[in-house]
Amino acid sequence: MLYKNFTDMPVWQKAMNLSIAIFNLSSTLPRSEDYGLTSQLRRSANSVSANLSEGFGRSTKKDKCNFYIIARGSAFEVQNHLLYGKKINYFNENDVDKLINDYKELIFDLNKLMKSLKR
Repeated sequence: MLYKNFTDMPVWQKAMNLSIAIFNLSSTLPRSEDYGLTSQLRRSANSVSANLSEGFGRSTKKDKCNFYIIARGSAFEVQNHLLYGKKINYFNENDVDKLINDYKELIFDLNKLMKSLKR
């Protein structure tokens, strides 16, 4: 399907919604983490949708795919930060487990998107 704007892409919409969920979750972190886990978690979550939008604006399939690969890497990074936050008891286990699962679904969608570009 051809989209007129990156905001029309379901994968971008999912990534943006997850970024908002991460922002809300990280707002409970202590102020001492403002330049640590809070910043890293928010930046990696926001990077997913940002790289999807940048890839959308590229003209070649190879360029698009490179940005989608970076987006996927950021999604894995978010999962790592969530697991760390859970292990040091900053986050509720159920909240993290749900977000991890949501990011697994997002990664699956990103893989499908990249596969469709390679056809």
